[in-house]
Amino acid sequence: MAWEADMKVLLALLLAAALAGCSTTKNVIGDVGGWFGLSGGSAKTKPAELAEIKPVAKLTRLWDVNVGAGKPYAFSPASDGQAVYAASADGRVVKLDLATGKEVWRAEAKQSLSAGVGVGSGVVLVGTPKGQVLAFRTDNGQLDWTATLSGEILTAPVAAGGLVAARGNDGRIWLFDAADGKQRWVYSRVLPALISRLQGDLLLTSRALFAGHPGGKLTALSLANGAPLWEANVALPKGVTELERIADVAGALAADDHLVCAGAYQGRLGCFDQTTGNPVWMRDFSSPGGVAMGPRFLFAADEHSIIQGYDKLRGASLWKQESLLDREVLTPVVFSKYVAVADYQGIVHLLSLEEGALVGRAGTDGSAVIGHMQALGDDGLLVQTVNGGVYAFKIQ
Repeated sequence: MAWEADMKVLLALLLAAALAGCSTTKNVIGDVGGWFGLSGGSAKTKPAELAEIKPVAKLTRLWDVNVGAGKPYAFSPASDGQAVYAASADGRVVKLDLATGKEVWRAEAKQSLSAGVGVGSGVVLVGTPKGQVLAFRTDNGQLDWTATLSGEILTAPVAAGGLVAARGNDGRIWLFDAADGKQRWVYSRVLPALISRLQGDLLLTSRALFAGHPGGKLTALSLANGAPLWEANVALPKGVTELERIADVAGALAADDHLVCAGAYQGRLGCFDQTTGNPVWMRDFSSPGGVAMGPRFLFAADEHSIIQGYDKLRGASLWKQESLLDREVLTPVVFSKYVAVADYQGIVHLLSLEEGALVGRAGTDGSAVIGHMQALGDDGLLVQTVNGGVYAFKIQ
């Protein structure tokens, strides 16, 4: 296809530049928002025009605020059920009232940020290009502790059960105490010669820390010492060139009480037994943004913004939605009876959970949404745009 040919040319140019200007053995290509065609409509293939739909569900905007631009990084808002937290690339971290969006406190990191936010165990977490994890207290915004990793942080640190997990872009994953930032352990792995800049999220549960990796691997790490409990292949790198062999597990992971599910770019999509790592089902599917899980189904968007639903337990295809072709859709989110996705123009689209039909949409500030959206309860949705707009929506 023409799109694929254009992307291969672009990647070749990026690789040449990386090799010319980098003396290290590992090369990272593509900026967030610019590699998988996520450049605000600059991909050479023309995004699909939006057809008129008959709204079945209405997304009503409850409030919106601007917290500062995120470029060139992907920032996502978060909520602990009591408030909303967000951050910007210039170092701003804010706590917002859940009902009104009114600012409760504002903290200044006094340095650039590259990832955020994560929230849990009483702390709000952000990361920096220099590899620092900054933990602010949720109650008053005071800087509680810092920890230094050995690589740039591109995905939000996560917190749960009194623990904080974070990863750098050098293949290392770290676990800390949420109370004081004391290091528990660090896990390290060898990276492929060429990796994408889009990293896989961490998923911290009471059972293990799940992580996707460049090269198509998914691991479950012991909370006690960081040792791998198991490792599974989400994708097997294929092709002759290093570009063709990129098969990174990127974006969001999803889990329930028994399964953990993941997707890989230029690879596959699938679910695995949390205890053994054995694959329950696998499907060929190239996913740059990861997966979202509902009670019965799993959802993902491919690099052409084709959204698909699968039966979570068996992997049977549920539906395919192609109306948003090449609109640079990334990670879906499941809430109420719907699946929500957002595109390069900041438009939020609602799809029916069981049929995949487009049933509603709402606009933001016109800039792309490349961070993760978050469900707010049973009928709310939280969105952050590249230009720094944070929006709370409710289905009515």
